[in-house]
Amino acid sequence: MNDLLQPVGYVELIKTNTAFRRLWFGNVVSLFGDWFNTIALYALILNLTGSEFALGAVFITKLLPMGLASPLAGVLVDRFDRRKVMIISDILRAVVVLGFLVVDEPSEVFLIYVLTALQVIIGSVFRPAQSASVPNITRKIDLVTANTIMAATWSVMLAAGAALGGFAAEWFGLKTVFVLDSLSYLLSAWFIYRTSIPSPIKTGPLPSLFKSAHKEVKEGWKYLQSHPAIKRMATVKAVWAVGGGALVYMLALIGDQLDPAHQAASIGILFAARGVGTAIGPILAKNRFKDEKQWATVVGLCVTLTGFGYALVGLMPWSWLVAIPVMLAHIAGGANWVLSTVLLQKRSDDRFRGRVFANEWLFVMGMETCSILVASLVLELELLSLKSTVLGFGMVSMIMGLIWVFRAVPSEKNDYLSGNVPEA
Repeated sequence: MNDLLQPVGYVELIKTNTAFRRLWFGNVVSLFGDWFNTIALYALILNLTGSEFALGAVFITKLLPMGLASPLAGVLVDRFDRRKVMIISDILRAVVVLGFLVVDEPSEVFLIYVLTALQVIIGSVFRPAQSASVPNITRKIDLVTANTIMAATWSVMLAAGAALGGFAAEWFGLKTVFVLDSLSYLLSAWFIYRTSIPSPIKTGPLPSLFKSAHKEVKEGWKYLQSHPAIKRMATVKAVWAVGGGALVYMLALIGDQLDPAHQAASIGILFAARGVGTAIGPILAKNRFKDEKQWATVVGLCVTLTGFGYALVGLMPWSWLVAIPVMLAHIAGGANWVLSTVLLQKRSDDRFRGRVFANEWLFVMGMETCSILVASLVLELELLSLKSTVLGFGMVSMIMGLIWVFRAVPSEKNDYLSGNVPEA
């Protein structure tokens, strides 16, 4: 591909790049179904238990198994055809989510955690496979455009899926929502099946994978440790997660308090506000920040601004107006996400890219898990009110962003000056 040409626009990339378009279509329907499922799941657990800790455990079950599975997932992504990995993941998840149809009594709550863990473990290969595939089907000069589209799609589907999923749960019932989620995975698999994705893979039988998995995980970790400029960008999302994990979890509780009579719909509306923000953020970042040397500063300040938005939520009287600072907080969060992702894709060697993104996901999931666990225990034990806890974690996020700026940015500048910033 000719990197000397100018980058294309959003619509042009989708129209002219068939492989990217089909991968993107699969992403659209899968994410839409995911957010249908997620809001229904939050409403189901609150209906059956009424416990803040039980809800926090659902969030953790969506995060921790995926994080723990990520190192092996990275090996799979780097070793096998990434297209096939994504298709198999979609088909298996389509089967698993149908298991939620049998859960309708408090005694069956344990099945929610078992099925959720299975769903995310199977899906743990999908995200790194997708992130690692984008550079294989787009020109380097179009990576910002491609990742902005993917990030904005996640956000739009969050907004639309969360809002419509909340209302669908109210109108048609939770079981209908779970069936739609299953169908969305199958449709995603069909789009990806029709996609051509070049994948420099290592061939070999499956048993040999498990024999060499430890070695390949270790190689991926060493690669990350030996390239500070890559490691730095692989940890910035985890810096956000220190406060951000708890804040997103508490967004569901805020929605529940705003309108307990229409629980799923109110949770869906606040998550939709989050989605609108994360859709706007990448577009603003792409248009405003052209110089990659500024991005380390930008992502750190975005973490701080995310915390500031939620601190406002903790300080203001609660009404539907809280959706405004939530949206503003996630404008910053969306910008952080896409800029750090693009830098990881550009800096990582394709042989290790799947493991780089898998390790990044391990960092994020680990931090989010700890953050949510602390917040859920604080609330369950009634150590602080919900408003005070939101304010506290908003301030934590602000501090973490400033720490990033003061510690990581000088290192980033030194690496640029010494020529230690790798580019694939």
